[in-house]
Amino acid sequence: MSATRESEVREPRWLDSDQRAAWRGFMKLLQRLPTALESQLQQDSKLSFIEYHVLAHLSDQPGRRMRMSELAVLANTELSRLSHMVGRLEKRGFVRREPDPHNGRYTQAILTEAGYTYLAGAAPGHVARVRDVFIDVLTPDELRTLHRISDKVLARIEHAQG
Repeated sequence: MSATRESEVREPRWLDSDQRAAWRGFMKLLQRLPTALESQLQQDSKLSFIEYHVLAHLSDQPGRRMRMSELAVLANTELSRLSHMVGRLEKRGFVRREPDPHNGRYTQAILTEAGYTYLAGAAPGHVARVRDVFIDVLTPDELRTLHRISDKVLARIEHAQG
């Protein structure tokens, strides 16, 4: 029997009750955490969760600039969706776009000084909310364990995609 045919015949490896509970709890966290963080950002800074993270990613880059295609990967969004969002951020004066000086086929997003200043004003409230709903409810050991778990799962995902 071929390997493909053999895998079709095998019984699925179902989750046991502990695994199912862990998975469902994690999925609920993935669904609710961004909403909990976005509500604070919207109320205090008029930024969406993803807008904040795009600005934050740019602020961490040399020259506060990054290729749009690379930024889309970091923001875990499609390039067309990122382009629309960056357009909205441009209208607010937070970002500008220009051709990549090393390869004109690419476009760079650049965090403006006004965008950096706005992000710096939004950051304390966001960090306080992250601490309140996430960091401060975990022990240092739990945070280290979560970091290791995240790295393991992300490595598996990247390996499967690569």
